[in-house]
Amino acid sequence: MIYPIFDSLKSSELSIHALEVISDGAIALHKAFHDDIRRPVYSATKSITSAAFALACDDGLITPGTPLCEYIESRYHHLMSSDFKKLPVSRFLTMTAGSYPFRPYGDNWLETVLTLDTDHSDKSFHYSNIPAYLVGVAVENAVGCELIRYLDKRLFSPLGISMPPCLTSPEGHFYGATGMELTVHELALFGQLCLDRGSFDGQQLISERSLTAALTPYVNTGSGDSYGYFFRVADDHFSVVGKWGQRCMVYPDKRLVIAYLSHEPDRSDELYQHFKAYADSITPPNKAR
Repeated sequence: MIYPIFDSLKSSELSIHALEVISDGAIALHKAFHDDIRRPVYSATKSITSAAFALACDDGLITPGTPLCEYIESRYHHLMSSDFKKLPVSRFLTMTAGSYPFRPYGDNWLETVLTLDTDHSDKSFHYSNIPAYLVGVAVENAVGCELIRYLDKRLFSPLGISMPPCLTSPEGHFYGATGMELTVHELALFGQLCLDRGSFDGQQLISERSLTAALTPYVNTGSGDSYGYFFRVADDHFSVVGKWGQRCMVYPDKRLVIAYLSHEPDRSDELYQHFKAYADSITPPNKAR
């Protein structure tokens, strides 16, 4: 690890709570500058929702091409527009289901969201918490139990992670967009699982096919990268991203995972650029002398 990341951050007056680097499957660096505890990871929750969707696909309970409305309770169907009823789950996974407000609101989020005047013919990228919330609802209904318990059984427990805190909507559905808390090690473990195409400790937790679909770049975000199924995808890496500097960066060719937690409301992109430079300084294992 030749790049002086800590000096770089200090000289830029940027700070992080914790950092973990996994190189070629082994923890190369773990550093907590404050308490090594679970912290809010905000929109990194979306990538966990993507994993839940992948697991439900593996179980044959849902598909990207099926209309999302089929997984919403029937009592809400009269609120849906004809255009909404045609939208496949994939349009929500890629944030291409129309321009929604940033977050759901009201006493019943489903009622509010389904009555919004949204142009669903717009297939460009529009970042919002609402599509991830709707996917969380759909997957929860598809699996037939609380989604956090499904994730605990199928993902967290096999990874050795105790069930993390999460948020639910006013009507009681898993909020698939934000609200989860993880340690930096737990975030890094999730990144390593994605790097290993769903395999962990000899078990295939998520099929390689489903993870490949999640990590495929489908739409340009307009911010220098692309979007998969709730993953940010760049040329040489993909990321799990939450606001204010929560991120797990995965470099497949380098067999490298970099996870960090921070609180930089105004400088999170600058923080990301520092860690990109850090990753650029690391030699892939097969090129190491």
